[in-house]
Amino acid sequence: QVQLVESGGGLVQPGGSLRLSCVASINIDSIWAMGWYRQAPGKQRELVAVQGRSGRARYADSVRGRFTISRDNAKKTVYLQMNNLAPADTAVYYCNVDPMEPLDGGGLMNMRPYLSWTQGTQVTVSS
Repeated sequence: QVQLVESGGGLVQPGGSLRLSCVASINIDSIWAMGWYRQAPGKQRELVAVQGRSGRARYADSVRGRFTISRDNAKKTVYLQMNNLAPADTAVYYCNVDPMEPLDGGGLMNMRPYLSWTQGTQVTVSS
């Protein structure tokens, strides 16, 4: 059974940085897309960053320029570097995968989360 384990969350002051990690139990080289989602209290889960197999990355408008997604295939790990954090970034962060590109296209931001959600990692931005 494929497993993803997120870590790296915590409490940080506004303007601070965190790096989240997501370690997979399988090789990620051939996975079409790996993404980071977040869910704030009372809000729907949203995709904030996704990286394709080729390395191309896409970001939600709310995080573009502040967050960077990357992957280390040798370590089976996807990272989310978060800079200039704001209270609005407070949420539980999750990673997920989409193994194959949809036949009807739609791009990376339309990735379909394939695995069951884990408990994620909490990020709290507060002074």
